[in-house]
Amino acid sequence: MSVCEVNFDGLVGPTHHYAGLSWGNVASAANAASRSNPRAAALQGLAKMRRLTQLGLVQAVLPPQERPDLALLRRLGWRGSDAQVLAAVAREAPRLLAASSSAAAMWTANAATVAPSTDTADGRVHLTPANLIDRFHRALEAATTTRVLRAIFRDPARFLVHDALPAHPWFGDEGAANHTRLAPAHAAAGLHLFVYGRSALGGGPAPQRYPARQTLEASQAVARLHGLDPAQTLFVQQNPAVIDAGVFHHDVIGVGNEPVLLVHEDAFLDRAGTLAALRARLPSLVAVEIARDAVPLAEAVRTYLFNSQLLTLPDGRMHLLLPSECAESPQVSAALDAILADPANPIATREHLDLHESMRNGGGPACLRLRVVLNEAERAACAPGIFLDDALYARLCAWVQQHYRDRLHEADLADPALLDDNRRALDELTRLLGLGAVYPFQLDAGAGA
Repeated sequence: MSVCEVNFDGLVGPTHHYAGLSWGNVASAANAASRSNPRAAALQGLAKMRRLTQLGLVQAVLPPQERPDLALLRRLGWRGSDAQVLAAVAREAPRLLAASSSAAAMWTANAATVAPSTDTADGRVHLTPANLIDRFHRALEAATTTRVLRAIFRDPARFLVHDALPAHPWFGDEGAANHTRLAPAHAAAGLHLFVYGRSALGGGPAPQRYPARQTLEASQAVARLHGLDPAQTLFVQQNPAVIDAGVFHHDVIGVGNEPVLLVHEDAFLDRAGTLAALRARLPSLVAVEIARDAVPLAEAVRTYLFNSQLLTLPDGRMHLLLPSECAESPQVSAALDAILADPANPIATREHLDLHESMRNGGGPACLRLRVVLNEAERAACAPGIFLDDALYARLCAWVQQHYRDRLHEADLADPALLDDNRRALDELTRLLGLGAVYPFQLDAGAGA
C-alpha cells in the first residue's frame, strides 16, 4: 500500500496582526504594532500550498480559529452584546483583546505531535494536540484544534486523536515544532526525536533570557500515549544558549526528512552525544550540519534557514523550500551552495518563496505545516474536502479575497463588524471543507436550536 507524507498547512486567519505576543520570538517582538495585511498573508500561505501540489506532493488544509475569542472574554467576566464586550476589553485590557484575536493557529507545526501507524503499538495514526501553555494567546487553541483534528481524522479504527496534555507547567507541549521523525523512507519504521528545552522535575541547565517552552515530561508523555517503541525514541535537550538567541522551538534550528537531518552546529546541548545516539538507532542517518562560522545563530534566526521544508519529491530527490529571506543572505546562500555541491548530500535542489507576512510574525515555511504520514486507506478515511487541488485552491483564494481585509491594526480588533465578518467567513469555510461544526459560535447555535 502506498505511503506518503501529507503536509497539513494552516490557513492564515482574518485577524492576522502584529502585537508582539510571543516573548522569545525575535521577529514577533521586532514587528510589534506594525500594520498587517491578512489578505496577503493568507494568499502567500495558499501559494505555498499550491506549490507543493505542483511538485507532486499531497497537500491538505487546516482552517483558522474563531477570533476574537468572545467565549474567552465572557469567561473572564465581561458582559453585554458582542459589541459591548469588545469595546470594554479594548478600553480596559487592550493587550488581552490582542491575545484573544491572535491568528497564531496558522502555524500548525504547533497544532499537534503525530505518529504514523507504522510506528505505534496499536497500528493507528496517533495525534496529540499541543497545549501551548507557555503563551496565553496560543493556550486558547487546544480545544478547537482537537475538534478540527477529530473532524478530519474521523475513523476511530485508523486514527486516535488524544486530548491535549494537562495544562500545567510540568507538561508544556509545543507540538511537532519540537519533534522530528527520521526514517530510511516515509513508509519504513521511524525514529522519533523529541527535543525539549527543560526538565520540569529533574532540573538541569536552562536558558537565562527566554523561556524554554517544551518540557521533557511532556515529550515523554506524548511518546507513551502514541505507543512508541522506546528503542526508537530519543529525548534530547536543546542548547539553552540557542533559546536565548531566539530559537524558541527546535524547528528554528533543525529540520529532518526521511534519513536526513539538516541542523545547526549549536542546536543540541550535547551535540556529539545526540548525533551518536541518532546514528546508533538509525544507521542510515545523514546529518548535514551547518557550522556557526558559516551561519551564525543570529543569521539563522533572522533568515529562518532551518524553518524550511525538506521534502522528498515523487522522483526521490530531496528538495528544500526556503523563505525568500534566505536568498538575501550571502552567508546562508554560500552555506546552501556548499551543501548542494556535495555529492554525498541527498538534498538536490532548493527554491525560495515569499512568506513575508508570516515571517514578520516569526513563522517560516515549516511553521505553517503539520506533517502526517498516511497510507492510501488512511488518506481515504480522512475528511475528503481538506485535500488541496486546483479547484479548491481557486475557491479558497476567492474566499480570502471576499472576506479578508488588506490592512489590520490592533485598534481594528474592537470593530464588531470584523467579528461578524469572520464568523460568516468561517461558517462558509467549514462547509467548503466539509468539516461540520467545529467553532464555538457554530456549536452554540446548534445548542440553541
